[in-house]
Amino acid sequence: MSASPAEDLLQQWESEQARLRQQVLEDDTEDWQRSPDFSGLERVGGVDLSFIKGDDVNACAQLVVLSYPDLQVLYEDSQMVTLTAPYIAGFLAFRETPFLLEALQRLKKNQPTLLPQVVFVDGNGLFHYREFGLACHLGVLSGLPCVGVAKNLLQVQGVNKSEEHQSQIAALQRGGDSFPLIGASGKVLGKALRSSDKSSKPVYVSVGHKISLDTAVRLTHACCRYRVPEPIRQD
Repeated sequence: MSASPAEDLLQQWESEQARLRQQVLEDDTEDWQRSPDFSGLERVGGVDLSFIKGDDVNACAQLVVLSYPDLQVLYEDSQMVTLTAPYIAGFLAFRETPFLLEALQRLKKNQPTLLPQVVFVDGNGLFHYREFGLACHLGVLSGLPCVGVAKNLLQVQGVNKSEEHQSQIAALQRGGDSFPLIGASGKVLGKALRSSDKSSKPVYVSVGHKISLDTAVRLTHACCRYRVPEPIRQD
């Protein structure tokens, strides 16, 4: 029996993820990342794809660029797009990345001086079934440092909403406090971060590309006025 078209597609996507996964850099690569106050960081971006309720084909692809550290909007781009790839859990990037990448490429072409030095992605990076979520995919293809920030816990690799997880959340006393999300293999895949004093609900931060986890967590906290970092909240 030959594989169905859906199985063929899944195999193709899995091998593509595995190939691109080899290119992810999980370390700080930029000078500003090594500075205690992120000296030299001037532009932070955020990308998101938002859907109209009840319609999972038409969406709005959004990119904003804010100044750092004062988080004022420097650039905004939103385009209605029609998604062609099917939604399959764990392969969200194949639906969304092309449109987010196009937004970054438009900016690079039209106003290159406003290109962000780091991009926050509304989704996961290494905290993913195969350690290659949307933030990794966009990071590798764009070549930009990327940070995945998810609002909900993806229950993967043995990480779940256990009583222990809930008690760790309760122990986060103030904005900036975090704890590691450790997969079944013992690898730290991301961190749960209390991003603001005002919000006791954490966000889940993971490396996308060209940044270390500790720096990604510190930067996420620095970009939060509320629970969600401003570059994503402004989308």
